[in-house]
Amino acid sequence: MQEPTFLILTALAAGPQHGYGIITDVLRISGESVRLRAGTLYAALDRLQGEGLVEAEREEIVDGRVRRYYRLTSEGEARLSAEAERLRRNADTATRRLRARPGPALATRLRLRLLPAQTRPGLRTPPGSAPRARLGDAT
Repeated sequence: MQEPTFLILTALAAGPQHGYGIITDVLRISGESVRLRAGTLYAALDRLQGEGLVEAEREEIVDGRVRRYYRLTSEGEARLSAEAERLRRNADTATRRLRARPGPALATRLRLRLLPAQTRPGLRTPPGSAPRARLGDAT
């Protein structure tokens, strides 16, 4: 499932929404990284309706314009749930693997912990004082 589809379905999981509501909810859910345009959204909603994942719930007239509300179907809820579980498993696997190996951030922390204080980047030993020994410092 593509990210915009996942985010549209996620927005509708909170309840029925009209197009602009979906656009703003997707923006919020994605941390402002996914900005759907109206044409993209309505093409996606047409496709999702065709797949039976969403349906138009009602229409109302606001300022002389039709506002259509969409809702997640039970099939859409099941598909979103399965995709959320798949993504969770993949994220868990990635997290476990990253924790199991010393990556660049961990290597940097280990290197800084092992260096004497006067050679650490950004740290200075006051003149006339000896660097304090720390656990892991070379003796």
